[in-house]
Amino acid sequence: MHAARTVGRSVRISVALGISFVVGVAAPLSVRAQQAASAGVPDAPTFTRDVAPILQRSCENCHRPDGVAPMALVTYEDARPWARAMKLRTSIGPKAGVMPPWYVEKNIGIQQFHNDPSLSEDEIATLAKWADSGAPRGNPADLPPPKVYADNKAWAIGTPDLIITMKEVEVKSNAPDWWGEIPSVPTGLTEDRYVAALEIKEVNDVDTHSSLNRATVGGRFVVHHMIWRTQVIDPTKDQSLDPLSFLLDEETVNWPVHEVGRNADFFDPKSARLLKAGSSIVSDSVHLHSNGRDTKAHLEIGFKLMPKGYTPTYKRAFIGLGNGVDIDIKAMEPNQQLHAYTVLQQHTKIISFEPHLHAPGARMCLEAIWGYNIQTLNCVGYDHNWVRGYDYTDDSAPLLPKGTILHIIGYMDNSPTNKNVPDPRNWQGSGNRSVANMFIDLGMRVVLTEEQFQQEMATRREHLHVTKNDHVIGCPLCNVLPPPPRATGGPQQ
Repeated sequence: MHAARTVGRSVRISVALGISFVVGVAAPLSVRAQQAASAGVPDAPTFTRDVAPILQRSCENCHRPDGVAPMALVTYEDARPWARAMKLRTSIGPKAGVMPPWYVEKNIGIQQFHNDPSLSEDEIATLAKWADSGAPRGNPADLPPPKVYADNKAWAIGTPDLIITMKEVEVKSNAPDWWGEIPSVPTGLTEDRYVAALEIKEVNDVDTHSSLNRATVGGRFVVHHMIWRTQVIDPTKDQSLDPLSFLLDEETVNWPVHEVGRNADFFDPKSARLLKAGSSIVSDSVHLHSNGRDTKAHLEIGFKLMPKGYTPTYKRAFIGLGNGVDIDIKAMEPNQQLHAYTVLQQHTKIISFEPHLHAPGARMCLEAIWGYNIQTLNCVGYDHNWVRGYDYTDDSAPLLPKGTILHIIGYMDNSPTNKNVPDPRNWQGSGNRSVANMFIDLGMRVVLTEEQFQQEMATRREHLHVTKNDHVIGCPLCNVLPPPPRATGGPQQ
C-alpha cells in the first residue's frame, strides 16, 4: 500500500512569517527535514570558504567588472563593504528588490525551473551570519578558482548563429514614456530555419560605473519592452490599410516579448519556433522609458538555430491570458487584485510562466482549475524594473487536459510603499505606459494531440515514480494510471 504523496508544494504558508522552504520533487517537507533546515549553516562563515561559492553561482553573472550590476562582488575587497546590504537584500523574500532577482515563492507550487539562481534558506542564513560576525575573509587557500567570463558581450545562449541589429534610438533624460513603431529590419535568411534559443540585448552608451545611474537594471536601459514578430513583408501591399492583417498571415511568427532584465528564451526541443526565409523583424509596440540621462541605444537579437532538417513535434498554443482593457486600480490602496481566465480548448503543456504587469504590479499567481480540482501552479513576485520569465524543467512543466481553466491573479500595490509608482494618489487604468497598466501571462505553451498528451504523462509517471495515490502539481491526470493490458487466455486459434 502506498502512502499519499504530493509532487510539488500545495500548502500555502504565510509570507508574513518570513517562512520559505526549498522543496524537492518527491514529497512535502517532513518534520525531520524542517529540523535539519539549518544544518548547512556554518558556525563561523568566512568569505573564502562559504560566501564566495554562493556569489560565484548566483551573483557574479551581473556583479562583476563590466556587468550590469552597479558593483562587483568578485573579490573579498569587492564584497566586504556590501556585507550588510547582501544580508538585507537576500532576506526580503520573493518580491521587488530581492537579490538575486528571482521571485518564485518557494512555499507553494512547482519549484523546478531552468537557470534558477535563487538562494536556499541555508545560503541566506550563511550570508546573514557572515555579515553579523564582521564579514571575515578566511583562509585564502579555501577560495574557489575564479570564474572566467568571455566578456561583457557574451551571450547566455552561446554564440548565436544569427544576430540582427535594430535601428538606434535616442531617449532624452527627461523624455516621457514613448510607445510606438520602429523600422523593420530584414533577417537576411535565405531558407527556413527553426530557432532553439533566443536572446535580446540592449546595447547603449550608459557608463556602467557612473554615479548618475539609477540603482536598478531598469535604470540602466531605455527599452522597457518590445512586442515583436518576424514577417515576410509583401512590398505590393499597404500594411497601413489593415494593420492587423498579420494576425491571419501564415508567414508571420510572434516571438516572446522582450522586457527589461529578461533572461534568454530556450524553446522546447520538440517545439522550436520557425524563422521564415525572407522575413523581417517587425514591431509596432515598443515601449521606451527614460533612465534619467540622455541615452543612445539599440537592440541586438541573437538566434541559436536548430540543425538543418529539423521538424517540430509539437505546435505552439495561441492562448490569450490576461486583461488589458478594463483594469481598475484605485488610488492609495495596496493589495488590490485583478483576475483573468481562459479555457484550454486542447491538451496543453506550459513551457514557461511570465507575468507582465506595470509599475503597481507586486505579484502574480497562476492557477489551473480542472473540475473541482484547483491547483496553484506558481505564485511569483514582480518588479517592474527587472522582469523575469520562469522556464519549467521538462518533468515539471504543467500537463493540462483540454477543458482546464487557467486563472491568473494579479496583486497590485498603488500605495506610497511601492516606489515604482510615481504618484499613488492617481487612479490607474489600462494602457501601454509605465504609469498605466497591463495584466498578462506571456508564458510559452504548446498544444498536444491525445497521443502526445498520454505519452507525456506516461513519461512523467516513469521519471517521478508516480502511483495512483500521488498528487502531481500541474498534472491533474498523472495519477490516473492506464489499466494494465488484458491477459489473453487459452490457446490461440
